[in-house]
Amino acid sequence: MSTRLSQLFVRTLREDPSDAEVTSHRLLVRAGYIRRQAPGVFAWLPLGLRVKAKIEAIIREEMAAAGAQEVHFPALLPREPYEATGRWTEYGEGMFRLQDRKGADYLLAPTHEEAFTLLVKDLYSSYKDLPLTLFQIQDKYRDEARPRAGLLRGREFTMKDAYSFDASDAGLDASYQLQRDAYERIFARLGLPYVIVKADAGAMGGSKSEEFLHPMEAGEDTFVRSAGGYAANVEAFTTVVPDEIPLDGLPEATPLEPHDTPTIETLVAYLNASEPRDAGEWTGGDTLKNVILALRHLDGTREVVAVGLPGDRDVDMKRLEVAFYPAEVEAAGEGDFAKNPLLVKGYIGPQILGSESETGIRYYVDPRVVSGSSWVTGANTQGVHVKGLVMGRDFTADGVYEVAQVREGDPAPDGSGPIETARGMEIGHVFQLGRKYAEILGLKVLDENGKQVTVTMGSYGIGVTRILAVIAESNNDEKGLVWPANVAPFDVHVVATGKDAVVYEVAEELVSALEGARLDVLFDDRPKVSPGVKFGDAELLGVPKIVIVGRSAAEGVVELWDRATGERTPVPIAEAVASLTAPVS
Repeated sequence: MSTRLSQLFVRTLREDPSDAEVTSHRLLVRAGYIRRQAPGVFAWLPLGLRVKAKIEAIIREEMAAAGAQEVHFPALLPREPYEATGRWTEYGEGMFRLQDRKGADYLLAPTHEEAFTLLVKDLYSSYKDLPLTLFQIQDKYRDEARPRAGLLRGREFTMKDAYSFDASDAGLDASYQLQRDAYERIFARLGLPYVIVKADAGAMGGSKSEEFLHPMEAGEDTFVRSAGGYAANVEAFTTVVPDEIPLDGLPEATPLEPHDTPTIETLVAYLNASEPRDAGEWTGGDTLKNVILALRHLDGTREVVAVGLPGDRDVDMKRLEVAFYPAEVEAAGEGDFAKNPLLVKGYIGPQILGSESETGIRYYVDPRVVSGSSWVTGANTQGVHVKGLVMGRDFTADGVYEVAQVREGDPAPDGSGPIETARGMEIGHVFQLGRKYAEILGLKVLDENGKQVTVTMGSYGIGVTRILAVIAESNNDEKGLVWPANVAPFDVHVVATGKDAVVYEVAEELVSALEGARLDVLFDDRPKVSPGVKFGDAELLGVPKIVIVGRSAAEGVVELWDRATGERTPVPIAEAVASLTAPVS
């Protein structure tokens, strides 16, 4: 088939949109693939829908090959199932909630675990019905606080979500592997390099969780990997814990002379100047930093908590969010300190922290703060620190949390060597949900002995619209998009240039021949548009194969233009179709 550019609903732009932060956003708008409707919400134009449909077709093919069957749920769902699982409140402000004219509560679904679970419960009751895997490709809605980067993080987005249902854990393992393998095939076909990393399950719950990350500078996720094969996102990275130290014989803690050192840097400088030691210079890693945080719980209450970590590390907000989920976390404010006068800024020590302490402030420590470890930390008096305060003897904690920033060179927890950090964008996520949703919603089947067993589930997501943006982000140059052939909106872009009638006659014949070869053709037939504008549009739109029909057409020659390499090759018109349909070596 062919589409005439003179009739295509598209207007290219020469200037970047003012709100575009990343290349994909800028080029997809300029090339007429999408148009902004509201922050994080976009309309899809014909060119964008063509690319999106090709991505979805690849996903559907691989889902079918993995034994999954397609269904489709509404985006508008009732409150009750989400309230049963706790996610009506757990999602907090990230969920769009609304009421109908009768006052009944609904939501725009951010994800569909509840709906899938109830559908299978409604129709299946025996282990003989399982295993079962269902999927859909459907729009989701999340009220992002700061929607940004175009399609990379929006409020409305298209996602493929699949769910497996098994009667046993062994069955779940098999279903999980089938989906994981399908994801590898999908991303290979889309030409997207990926790293599979251990991940935190977050709001989804469940046990095993892995992300497929596409390495890219514009990625919003930090992940770590070692030369020995370990990979995880920073939220799931676990610290190598030092050995505990026997408490017997450790020197008593001693207060230091009053000094003005409210920061780790000034404290370390003071220690090296006033408290020299045989073990070498003091560093920030010898100090214990106690960070005061405020949690906003789902019921609206506010709680002050504290975390202790080595002074050469800062807290990582993403790891904090995981540690204290579903509460929202922020730095404590002046009002929080005013309500807790025992907290002396710059000199906070753990002696007064903990749920059993005089402040009652829950206190959590980094895994490096093991029993017997000795620290320089605050004495809870203005201008005073204490040296030799020992964990397990002089202070205790309510728990251990992984909240410190991960650094290059940290040891991988599996012993595979030091890690390096990189940026990436999540393009897929697979979970072993287990029985969480099935238990709550009552999804049970009769086993081979006639006994009711709770079904175990897996959940598998791919961000379709995000993938489109990632492909655009990774396939462009200074002039425009350069789509991979298997997702490009057209197979060939024919550009007729000049005013001679013979040019358009030859172009028409060539388009017909290309159609006969079952190629999808975009034909720039605009008679009053200059060659420069046509070439600029061809570069911006990004169809990888371009045919220029120009002055040489009268001599029976056209130019084949490889958009990726920029190479232009004259070929006889009689050979053009064969050249464009020849398999890539």
